[in-house]
Amino acid sequence: MSALNLYDTATREVGVFKPLIPGQVSMYVCGATVQSHPHIGHVRSAVNFDILRRWLTWSGYDVTFIRNVTDIDDKILHKAVHEKSPWWAVAMKYERIFTQAFASLNVLPPTYEPRATGHITQMIELMEKLIANGAAYAPGNGDVYLEVRKLKRYLTLSGQKLDDLQPAADADETYKKDPRDFALWKAAKPGDPSWPTPWGAGRPGWHLECSAMAHAYLGEAFDIHGGGLDLVFPHHENEIAQSEAAGYKFANRWLHNAWVTQAGEKMSKSLGNTLQVETILQRVRGIELRWYLGSAHYRSMLEYSEAALDESAVAFRRIENFLTRSVELLGTEPEPTITDAFCAAMNDDLAVPAGLASISENLRLGNQAITDGDKKAIAKNANEIRGALQILGCDPFDTNYPQSASGNVSAALDGVIQLALKERAAARERKDFAASDAIRDGLLALGITIEDTAQGPRWSMGEKS
Repeated sequence: MSALNLYDTATREVGVFKPLIPGQVSMYVCGATVQSHPHIGHVRSAVNFDILRRWLTWSGYDVTFIRNVTDIDDKILHKAVHEKSPWWAVAMKYERIFTQAFASLNVLPPTYEPRATGHITQMIELMEKLIANGAAYAPGNGDVYLEVRKLKRYLTLSGQKLDDLQPAADADETYKKDPRDFALWKAAKPGDPSWPTPWGAGRPGWHLECSAMAHAYLGEAFDIHGGGLDLVFPHHENEIAQSEAAGYKFANRWLHNAWVTQAGEKMSKSLGNTLQVETILQRVRGIELRWYLGSAHYRSMLEYSEAALDESAVAFRRIENFLTRSVELLGTEPEPTITDAFCAAMNDDLAVPAGLASISENLRLGNQAITDGDKKAIAKNANEIRGALQILGCDPFDTNYPQSASGNVSAALDGVIQLALKERAAARERKDFAASDAIRDGLLALGITIEDTAQGPRWSMGEKS
């Protein structure tokens, strides 16, 4: 088997992945700031890194996967005022909605999911270390800042120059030595939540929390830090800055997934084009949305449109229908196996599009095997398709999908359609072809295609006419 090669944002190169500890992989991925409903831009990152995690696990690694929750933030406080609810209630409400969205797309739960407010002690300890070694300062008003001009390395991830930066807009510049210094801690404001520190009551800056939590759960050095492309600056740059200033090596490799765009623009609330997960799941199933979000290379922009989503869902149903048909013919679910072609694709910086090409070839060969009545070939291709789908988190037999091929909803739907097919068969027997065609056309209008085979009629989900 070829070695796993992954891109590194820091080096801008694809290279062989070698974990710090043989056989083990430590990963930290920036999670949600829980202040609103998740849109598909949020969950694309979760899907991409879930695919990486599944591939690492299949490759034999023991993976420790950390995904944090930012449950205190300016946006959360603003939403709390808007919703006339305590800030902690707002954070908990949206955290649960995010968790539900991840589950609906079969994103595996992290090994640990720390919340920022649960790690104030670790943040204070980190600030004490940074102040003691002269990298940070507390001007006396309750704020604490990192002094960026004292750093040996800064902006290596994004490749920017310090003097070209705009002032950090995270706190009042009055107390900063340099406008580009960023806040590790923010002094308490009237009515806002706060925690006591040696420098005064306040709350954490956005960047501090991830450095503190990554160190608490993964130590001074770990294998992979991931997140969305929009986090490269300032968030990940500042994580590196404060962690290295404390003497930690921090992340050995940086991976960033690209955005979901709409009309060429990044999906965001400010553009008013947000597409919430719960809304889209009224249009397609979770397994189909995941298939769509995971189909592009993780470093490529994914341009969203309803037409593209529908086309992707129909393509997935063709694969799902073949697997269902294989069970009908073989009497057993496929046994997952991984082909050399799919393995090579995944080891090439998670080249999912190339992996999908190998699935398409399996599907072509599998359908031909059904036509030929070659059960051995049917089983081989079904096994290889299911193996690939498990890595992509889109196995239709996975009970984590409530509406999967083996779910109660599908069983009920199948029963209803079988009744319609019996009525159609009866109409054809009595040569009432108008009634037979009406039943067929009615099913087709609902997106259900009828195929007359030597073994009798069978149905599949297709496009609506």
